[in-house]
Amino acid sequence: MKEPNKGGGFWNNLRQGGMPSAIASMRGGESAQQTAQQMAFIRSLMREKRRPEVLHTPLSELETVIFDLETTGFSHQHGDEIMSFGAIRVVGEEIKEDECFYTLVNCQTSIPDNITRLTGISEEMTSSAPSLIDGLHNFMSFVGQRVLVAHGSAHDKAFLNAALWKTSKVQLTHRVLDTMMLARWLEPHRSNYTLDELLAVHEIPIEGRHNALEDAKMTARLWVSYLREISQKRQVETLGDLYAYLSRA
Repeated sequence: MKEPNKGGGFWNNLRQGGMPSAIASMRGGESAQQTAQQMAFIRSLMREKRRPEVLHTPLSELETVIFDLETTGFSHQHGDEIMSFGAIRVVGEEIKEDECFYTLVNCQTSIPDNITRLTGISEEMTSSAPSLIDGLHNFMSFVGQRVLVAHGSAHDKAFLNAALWKTSKVQLTHRVLDTMMLARWLEPHRSNYTLDELLAVHEIPIEGRHNALEDAKMTARLWVSYLREISQKRQVETLGDLYAYLSRA
């Protein structure tokens, strides 16, 4: 006859498997609780409605987070995943150099050699990195409700949405602006709108390219450069004005 269960999982593990097994059980419970809390935070953040009053914010006061992702490839539909998050906070035209965010992510897919050569990120580096839910939670905590800015944002937004859905079954609800769209509007004569090209044109030093944080910092300088041009040459004062102009571009 089977001995009756005389306690919870922790004490059973302690009796049957010793201290390591008991601690593993305890940590497993803590990990599950932490993950549930992280999911709840992300879902709560995505449920918050876009505040229409933000559209009236002068661009000189607008709080943004300029961000970049490094990924294992270019197609999340075919299994590519986020390897790292990088971001920096900007208020108006002021880049907050001391308010940055960076993390590697323990992606669950292999990293091709050409991606490692490009980014400097290897599977060995990501194997001990935070999980996707950890990285995503910390990134979204850094972002809060601020407007997001990226260069060629379709790629980053697609991977961000895939990660949000995979971990928390939600979609990104933040406003996202794209420095590439700004470039197409302000500099329509160009044939090339890559980040490298635009950084060179605006005489922004290219350092640490294909590192998520360094790319975010360089994109932030490009964003500020465009804000200055807009304030000097265009009748654009608020975020709403900017959206209106971009919709007609």
